[in-house]
Amino acid sequence: MEAFWGKPISVYTRAQALEDGTLCDLTPIAPRYGFKIPLACTSAVWHTIEWNEATEARKPDSTGQSTEGRLHDVLMMAGLAAQAAARNEPTHIVEVKVLMVPTAGSVVTPLEETFILVVSGGDNGEPVLTLMLPGED
Repeated sequence: MEAFWGKPISVYTRAQALEDGTLCDLTPIAPRYGFKIPLACTSAVWHTIEWNEATEARKPDSTGQSTEGRLHDVLMMAGLAAQAAARNEPTHIVEVKVLMVPTAGSVVTPLEETFILVVSGGDNGEPVLTLMLPGED
């Protein structure tokens, strides 16, 4: 007898999302920030973090921004938010707020950016973390 819902029409795995760029693997650097399980971010998060020459050229003044520095800020704040949540009331969703210079436009004043850190099951049911923007799932 088949399961109540029947066979899935299509399955899209985390491994496929990492392979095709929908997710960006942050696992290699995650332990520096206290993460002990695989961590990835959505491509939208990566585009929020990424800083290149074209981004800098849109700004009227030098910002001193870099992808590495911005990634450090996001992962540091995500790690601290996850630790605080674990101490207070364990949850599978943590809101992370970071002050960042926006990548779009000519604004050089840091603005608050909100990220969502979610712990869920990976392709084989193992715990994994995904950093996303509000509204992504």
